[in-house]
Amino acid sequence: MTDTATGATTEAPLGTTRRGRDARAKARRTRVQTWLPELERKIPWVDLLTPEQVQTIHDASMDILEEVGIDFRCDEAAASWAAAGASVDGHRVRIDREHLMELIGTAPSSYTMIARNPERTVTVGDGKQIFTPAYGAPYVLDLDGVRRTATIEDFRNFTKLNHLSPALHMSGGVLCEPMDIAVPKRHLHMTDSLLRYSDKPFMGAVTSKERAEDSLHMAGIVFGQDMVRNTTVMTCLANANTPLVWDQTMLDSVRVFAGANQATLFSPFVLGGASTPASTVGAVIQVNIEALTGVAFSQLVRTGAPALYGQWASTVSMKTGAPQAGMPEICHMNLLTAQLARHYRLPSRCSGACTSSKMVDAQAGYEAARNMYGVLMAGTNFVLSTTGYLESAMCQSYAKWVLDSEQLELMVRLNAGPSFDDLDEVLATMREVPPGGHFLGTAHTLANFQTAFSMPEMMNSDNYEQWLADGALSAEERAVARCRQMLDEYEEPVLPDDVSAELDEFVARRERELPDLVR
Repeated sequence: MTDTATGATTEAPLGTTRRGRDARAKARRTRVQTWLPELERKIPWVDLLTPEQVQTIHDASMDILEEVGIDFRCDEAAASWAAAGASVDGHRVRIDREHLMELIGTAPSSYTMIARNPERTVTVGDGKQIFTPAYGAPYVLDLDGVRRTATIEDFRNFTKLNHLSPALHMSGGVLCEPMDIAVPKRHLHMTDSLLRYSDKPFMGAVTSKERAEDSLHMAGIVFGQDMVRNTTVMTCLANANTPLVWDQTMLDSVRVFAGANQATLFSPFVLGGASTPASTVGAVIQVNIEALTGVAFSQLVRTGAPALYGQWASTVSMKTGAPQAGMPEICHMNLLTAQLARHYRLPSRCSGACTSSKMVDAQAGYEAARNMYGVLMAGTNFVLSTTGYLESAMCQSYAKWVLDSEQLELMVRLNAGPSFDDLDEVLATMREVPPGGHFLGTAHTLANFQTAFSMPEMMNSDNYEQWLADGALSAEERAVARCRQMLDEYEEPVLPDDVSAELDEFVARRERELPDLVR
C-alpha cells in the first residue's frame, strides 16, 4: 500500500523505462517504502466494564490471591517473595493486596524500545499501540503451498519480511521454530538473524537462563554491553502456566531481562474452559491474578523495570477440546484485559490476527479480522501475532503474512480517524460542482485521489472481466507473488564489520560449548 499515514519514505527504483500502457501502470504501482510509527490513537477505545465491575474483578482477584495463592516454582523466586514480606509455604505465595499494589505502582506506564536504527525506535503504552509478528510456530505453509517443518531459512525470510513491513514495529521473537538446528543452539541463530536482518527492536530467548543471557550478550555486541544493562532494546515473553503457576524457566528469564531493564510481557496462556473456568469473567479474573503477580515479581528483581500486563487467550471447543480463535468471547477478554491494564496504569499485551484455520481461506480471514478489530477497539498497547498466524499458532504462512501485513496498514488508517485538515478546499470544491455533476476532474480530486481513500494491493476491486484478464488470481496467489517479490527486493541493513565479526565469533564459540541434545 502507498496511502498510509505519514512516515519517512524512500521511492523504490523504477528500473528500465518502458513505453505505453504497461509502463504507465508500472509507474503508478511502483511501491513507496513507508515506515509507520507506533499508533497514536485518534479514535477512542472501548471500555466494556463499569467502574463498579472493574472493582468487582479486582476484589475477586485479590481475594483468590490472598486465600488460595499462586505458585512461584523457583526457590530463588520464593525466597525473594519471603524476603519482601509475602506469606510463603514452599512455592505457594500469598500476597497482601496492598503490598501487591505498591509493587505494581513502581512499574512504568510506558517505555521506549531503542532500535539499532533510531528511526525504528518505538514507545509502548500510554495510549500508543504497536504491531508485532507471530510467535512460536514449528511449521510453515511455504510459497509452494506445502506445509512442512520450519527451517532457519524460513526464520530469516520472515525476519526480512518483518523488516520490510511498514506497519510492523518489531523484527520479532520466535518467528518460527527452525527445526533444522539443535534446540540448545537454536536461540543463537534466531537472535543473530533478528539483529542482522532487521534494524527494528526484537525479542530475546526465554527458554532458559543461559539462553536469555546469550540474547542479552548478543544485544550488547550490537548496542554496547553497558547500554543493554540499563536501556530497553528488547521486549521478552513470559507465559504463566495457567492456572496459577509461574515456573522456573520463565522466572529465570525474568530475572535476567528485568535485571537488565529489558521489558517483559507477563502473559498467562489461557484456554478458556480448560485452564480457566468456563466463563469469560472467570478467565479474566485468573488472568488478572497471574499477570499482576508476574509484573510485581519483576519489580522485586529491579524496581522500575518495564513490564506489561498481558495474555494469550483462546477458548476451547467443547466438541473437540481444540483451541479456537476469533471468537466473540476472546474479543471480550481482549477488551476487558486492556481496560484492566489501564486501571492499573500498566501497558497491555494481547494477540492479533489469530485463526484456527489450516489454510488461507475464509475462516482465516474472518477470525483474524474479527480478532484484530476487537484488539484495535480494546486499545491494547502491544499486539503480538499480527501476521502469518495459522492453526492456533502451530503454522506460519508466507501468503497470510502478506495479507495480514497489508491489513495492519488499513488498521493504522482506521485508527487515524477522519481528517478535517482540508475542509476549506473540500467545501470550495463542492461549490464548484453543480447538482448532477461529478468530482472526478476537480483540482481537489486530482490532488488527493491517491491518498483520500485506502487502495489495498492484495484486495482486488477490478470488475470481473479485468480480473479475468489479469489471470483470475485469488488473494492467496497474489500474496505469494508479492512475497516472492519482497524477498527478492530485500536489502540487508548492514551491521558494521567489527560488530558482524564479533557476533559470528560469539555464535561459533557458544555452538562449540553447547550440546546438540537437551540435557
